[in-house]
Amino acid sequence: MVQAPAQSITLEEFLKLPETKPASEYINGTILQKPMPQGKHSILQRELTFALTAIFKGARIAQAFPELRCTFSGRSIVPDITVFLNQRIPKDPNGDIANVFNLHPDWTIEILSPNQSHTRVIRNILHCLDSGTTMGWLIDPDELCLFVYDSDKSVQSFENTDAILPVPAFAKSLQLTANTIFSWLQV
Repeated sequence: MVQAPAQSITLEEFLKLPETKPASEYINGTILQKPMPQGKHSILQRELTFALTAIFKGARIAQAFPELRCTFSGRSIVPDITVFLNQRIPKDPNGDIANVFNLHPDWTIEILSPNQSHTRVIRNILHCLDSGTTMGWLIDPDELCLFVYDSDKSVQSFENTDAILPVPAFAKSLQLTANTIFSWLQV
């Protein structure tokens, strides 16, 4: 759903608006609402967040966040999963995790929903990479395909394979394959 304001809106004005469900994103002066996640999207998001949390929690290296608003480089986006190295996670004055993340993630992961624009999602991944994100994943549950975008913007595709997926260096202990990820869709 596209919400077109009568006049161009600034990022600062957008950030003062109430949150929407599903989340809205601010891209190039336009407010775009993300599609409502459905079954395949939800299960992949849940399982991948669990897998990442299991790897990172004991080592205290990073944190995986589902649906976290990230505002940086003139955009405010809500990737399906973001990963931040612990030392980059903003803190409030009490030393607790902050509510507002005005920085790019270290790793961004998007899961396509039905009728979601591939182009828009890829542009968000590329925006993250341009701003310093190490890696982006795009998971397409309908095509059973996973695309890995490296910081140099090279792209690899993985489908129907037991090859270990590329991950950022800080996540090297994560050993996942496309087949494992897509097996989560089976009940």
